[in-house]
Amino acid sequence: MSKWESAGQSDEWYTPKYVFDALACKFDMDVAAPKDRTHCHVPAKRFITEGSLQMDWNGFVWMNPPFGKRNAIIEWLDKIYAHHNGIALTPDRTSAPWWQRAARQSDSKLFVKGKIKFVRPDGSIGKSPSTGTTLFAYGEKAKHALVMAEIHGLGTF
Repeated sequence: MSKWESAGQSDEWYTPKYVFDALACKFDMDVAAPKDRTHCHVPAKRFITEGSLQMDWNGFVWMNPPFGKRNAIIEWLDKIYAHHNGIALTPDRTSAPWWQRAARQSDSKLFVKGKIKFVRPDGSIGKSPSTGTTLFAYGEKAKHALVMAEIHGLGTF
């Protein structure tokens, strides 16, 4: 576990607007949304702020799950794989078993160029994280969004 992901750190890190601009799509649901979305840029119609893993997900989903605790991301990846209609944002942990499994189960993946500096709840920009970011696509609409993101220079396949 890296310092960035150490226990006790906040899970409140929001994806910057330029990521959504590059994806050029709208989501039906953000399944890991903060209660206060003042500095959140997810273009979604509906937001789940609590109990997401116990709820039904509908439509095309965006998932930037909390991943501050070791392997906590696994249950989120299992859920989006079962739903099979959305995009998951994860840290690049290419040697981790959960990442390897997600890579096999997803329909496509995009390695984000550089390191995303995520937005803090107060709107300030965080420091560069210790790893890069992977976007996993589940379903045709998600695959198309990753193609658009590559065209817009967000990353590479």
